[in-house]
Amino acid sequence: MAKEAFKRDKPHVNVGTIGHVDHGKTTLTAAITSVLNKKGMAEVRAYESIDNAPEEKERGITINT
Repeated sequence: MAKEAFKRDKPHVNVGTIGHVDHGKTTLTAAITSVLNKKGMAEVRAYESIDNAPEEKERGITINT
């Protein structure tokens, strides 16, 4: 059985944020998803849903400790 070709009908963008602790990376990411949502290109991600990695909480490097 032949594989179906992957249909690329939406733009795909990966965005990485690099910066020092408490310099706004999570806030920027939340803002980007909000702007893209208004254009129908992404789901809004609240700050709290982004800043919840268990590894960060364990190390005490997140604001939501």
